[in-house]
Amino acid sequence: MIDSATRSGAEAPALRRHRTSRAGPRKARGAGSALRSGLLFVALVQAGCADDAVTRLDYELRRTLPHDPDAYTQGLLIDGGTFYESTGQYGESELRQVDIATGSVLRSHALSEEYFGEGLALVGDKLIQLTWKAGLAFVYDAATLVQEKTFEYDGEGWGICYDGEWLFMSDGTGDLFRRDPETFDLVDRIRVTRDGFSTRNLNELECVGDQIYANIYQSDEIVRIDKATGEITGTLDAYSLTLASRRPQDAGAVLNGIAFDASTGVFYVTGKLWPTMFEVAITEE
Repeated sequence: MIDSATRSGAEAPALRRHRTSRAGPRKARGAGSALRSGLLFVALVQAGCADDAVTRLDYELRRTLPHDPDAYTQGLLIDGGTFYESTGQYGESELRQVDIATGSVLRSHALSEEYFGEGLALVGDKLIQLTWKAGLAFVYDAATLVQEKTFEYDGEGWGICYDGEWLFMSDGTGDLFRRDPETFDLVDRIRVTRDGFSTRNLNELECVGDQIYANIYQSDEIVRIDKATGEITGTLDAYSLTLASRRPQDAGAVLNGIAFDASTGVFYVTGKLWPTMFEVAITEE
């Protein structure tokens, strides 16, 4: 998204302090104090259980690869030994086929200046590229990058991925949208939560089995989401990758771009305007 997007996330409400009345028998005050202590203990136990439900993820760095430092990465996927990448910014948005080893652009299609490119998904031999505010998704032949048709949708387009049956799309809110890959019709809306609270700014998406991995926009965090329930089941702090990225001193050069190679089980992670792409194996701590 653009830099003015709000970085937000719901926080647990603070515990309210209840005043103990100075009137009334001592026994009543003692009972109230015990009750409050018991409730606080239960709340803390529940909070601990909720934290335990979210697994801390780690990664093993396999390779550091080159990436076009002019690419404002919005969508990233891997297929047939090459990357497909969607880049953003008005007047600069493209759909690209990119060589993994060198980062060289093998083939590209430029969007018209009025469109801001966003997330990207591969459905069979077709690529579906979102736009930010135009409410349009462009469908291309993956081999030639020739545009074949256009889907329409309401709201903004941020990230998108395909799990082999359904498309899952984000729009910057705390929801994921399940769509029909043939018609782009909305099938379901899934609220994404962490410890029961809504999580916003889900950006670039990657479908992996029963899970969806998502970048949290303007942060160094990648989350793993149960696509059936919307619950966040794992979090990865990618701050060390951001430090190693050699990214420019640009507010827009944030972590964004995650692709999974099913043939090797590794992920590729990059960011907007980053000169580097990282190949990592994501594990549980």
